[in-house]
Amino acid sequence: MAQTAVEPTKKHDDSEFHFDETWKPRFNPWVIAFTVTLATFMEALDSSIANVALPHIAGSLGASYEEATWVLTSYLVSNAIVLPISGWIANRIGRKRFYMTCVAGFTIFSFLCGLSTSLFTLVIFRVLQGAAGGGLQPSERAILADTFAPEKRSMAFALYGMAVVVAPAIGPTIGGWITDNYTWRWIFFLNIPVGILSIYLTSRIVEDPPYLKRVREKVGGIDGWGLGLLAVTIGALQIMLDKGQEKDWFGSHLIVTCAFIAGIGFIVFLWREFTTEHPIIDVALYRSRNFSMTQLVMLVIGAALYSTTVMIPQFLQEIMGYTATEAGMVLSLGGLILIVLLPIVGFIGQKVDPRAMICFGFAWVSFGIWRISSLNLSISFWDAASWRVIMVLGMPFLFVPISVMSYVGVPQEKNNEVSGLTALARNIGGSLGISFISTMLVRRAQVHQNFLAAHVTAQSPMYRAMQKGMDSALKIKGYSPADATYASMLRVYDMMSLQARTLAYIDTVHALVILTVCLIPIGYLMKKPRYRPKEPAPLE
Repeated sequence: MAQTAVEPTKKHDDSEFHFDETWKPRFNPWVIAFTVTLATFMEALDSSIANVALPHIAGSLGASYEEATWVLTSYLVSNAIVLPISGWIANRIGRKRFYMTCVAGFTIFSFLCGLSTSLFTLVIFRVLQGAAGGGLQPSERAILADTFAPEKRSMAFALYGMAVVVAPAIGPTIGGWITDNYTWRWIFFLNIPVGILSIYLTSRIVEDPPYLKRVREKVGGIDGWGLGLLAVTIGALQIMLDKGQEKDWFGSHLIVTCAFIAGIGFIVFLWREFTTEHPIIDVALYRSRNFSMTQLVMLVIGAALYSTTVMIPQFLQEIMGYTATEAGMVLSLGGLILIVLLPIVGFIGQKVDPRAMICFGFAWVSFGIWRISSLNLSISFWDAASWRVIMVLGMPFLFVPISVMSYVGVPQEKNNEVSGLTALARNIGGSLGISFISTMLVRRAQVHQNFLAAHVTAQSPMYRAMQKGMDSALKIKGYSPADATYASMLRVYDMMSLQARTLAYIDTVHALVILTVCLIPIGYLMKKPRYRPKEPAPLE
């Protein structure tokens, strides 16, 4: 049945869509969708492609590995700061102009990153690259929301999902292959042709809808205090989450300082946004039940997606001895499944209640994460690949309906802000998830190692039998009795440490499962979107 959306009113019912159907883009919506997805894919790929290249970057620039991690942290911090204010900037200068500026900036700074001759210059250019990239994902979401009618958005957001979900998954594989076969500089030079093509297509195809001109006239002056508070708060939070485990959390003055700045900054920022006439972020959006719920769900999606993206290859490399490329291949198989599944789920989303899809998605993702708890020291490549494949089968059932539901009950002129805040929720969720698993793995490994060490004593018959067997084997290889005893003790310790770390991975997986299981019913806490049928056309 043909459908139309509800005209916006002064008081909004968040169970209905608000969409102006009087304007239609000049080009086919799918051509526009492909155009804006190009740059978004490029930016999402860059968020993870440099991970496996850090040792090479550190070596070629004369820096330590710890210093080289600022190549990742600097990008995430600047990216996160721009995300929530991208809507305000787009409203202020025009969304198309803002989007093209971001693509151009991202391309230029990618080129400069590739030319960097010191870690300092690379970090500076990564900050600028991350800031430019921060406007790409929310701008694409807003463009898609305006280009497609509400009842057709699920298919459009499925294409968007291919960029923001698949790209980070295949990034480590591409980055590992480029680094192993060429040089780490090409992971940045790769963006240049894509950026040039994106700028050309965007200039010819993408256009701002008329309502944005009216919004632009109403946008007030810049809230300098609000912008400054937001930048400081998010910057401090990102540094705290990224460096927390490395610095032993609140045993570090840096982490305590960042936590204090983030906490106070957030409180003062909220007060400023509620009291100023022209806020950077419209905090009133969170009064909408659906919008608030979708932000929570997107936070958890980010945590589950990014934490497992880090945890699986880390287990394979640290425990199983996989290379970076081999570990990346495990994730890439899941990315290929997403490419096939997302359009299918996008089509299903036009027919099925999105709340039911969200509940199903969390149930399936919970099952997929639970399967990872079967990890052990004898798993095969295909066992590990199946973990990721099974888990990501549920991701489209979360990502697509949440992308649609986040706009329910929100006036069309707020689309830019919704897009930026939703992208921020996913990124912050990812940072929280990675910090959580990093801490859990270290702390739980210590607990298990203490427990196992208490049972590895000279009084243990199993320990004595194991060490005796190793002693005999080493003596046969030519070791002296003293060297054989010492070497066998070291090997037992290594086995104990390996087992403790494996048990820590299992504990971490169980904690993630509990988190996702608790959110299975959350879909039905949201209001179902409704459409009003179009009036039949008059008979001629």
